[in-house]
Amino acid sequence: MQQDAPRPLKPLPNLIFLSRWLQVPLYLGLIVAQGVYVIHFTIELWHLVSKATSISEADIMLRVLGLIDVVMIANLLVMVIVGGYETFVSRLELEGHPDEPEWLSHVNAAVLKVKLATAIITISSIHLLQTFMSASRLDEKTMLWQTIIHITLVVSAIAIAFIDRLMPAPAKPEKPH
Repeated sequence: MQQDAPRPLKPLPNLIFLSRWLQVPLYLGLIVAQGVYVIHFTIELWHLVSKATSISEADIMLRVLGLIDVVMIANLLVMVIVGGYETFVSRLELEGHPDEPEWLSHVNAAVLKVKLATAIITISSIHLLQTFMSASRLDEKTMLWQTIIHITLVVSAIAIAFIDRLMPAPAKPEKPH
């Protein structure tokens, strides 16, 4: 059975709907930012490898945590770029593609917020671990504030997830017969 052609929108609703395409340069900018992180990762990895025999195990661990941090931020960028574009701009039509991310099939604004909050907490956890490993070089006030900020992020993520649970699930569109 053939679907009916969508009815044309009135000029103002059409303009408002088309305005979503203004986000495309923002997503392209995030792709450039991801490229900057790849360059940063490569430089930091080179520094780690070139100094591996002359630095302590603790310094190696701190540098590896820094690399993990870069990877987590890159993962966050992918979630925002792919999930945000798919949710707010246009479908990517990846269904059936072997590299389609598992989470993309059920992404919406609420899921994206929870995933982003979780990624931010993970990044914050890595920073906090780096702070605690460098505790002898830092003052207590800095460590206290970083801990408070981390706890605030955790509480915020829990609140976002809780509020998301309270919201009614969106109705699934009926499939045409």
